[in-house]
Amino acid sequence: MRNESGIEVIKKAIKNLKLRHKDRIAAYGEGNDHRLTGRHETTDINTFSWRVANRGASVKVGRDTAKEGKWYFEDKRPASNMDPYVVTIVETTIPWKP
Repeated sequence: MRNESGIEVIKKAIKNLKLRHKDRIAAYGEGNDHRLTGRHETTDINTFSWRVANRGASVKVGRDTAKEGKWYFEDKRPASNMDPYVVTIVETTIPWKP
């Protein structure tokens, strides 16, 4: 993601997050149904979206990331009470076979 053409890796990772949206929401902590309402700079809990420089999207790609074509993205869906040992985007974004 941080190398040249990293934006393509980012887009692939976001696509994988979208494919497992419902699975991830179930693991992203309690109370998300109250927080992810579609109001107040959030996307509805049942909807997955990604945008550049938009805090209301499920996944936000920074303006500099889009401009440079590399760096990082931010998943806005996990609640503050999520268990970091349960929630890992690596499993979802970089599929692998043991």
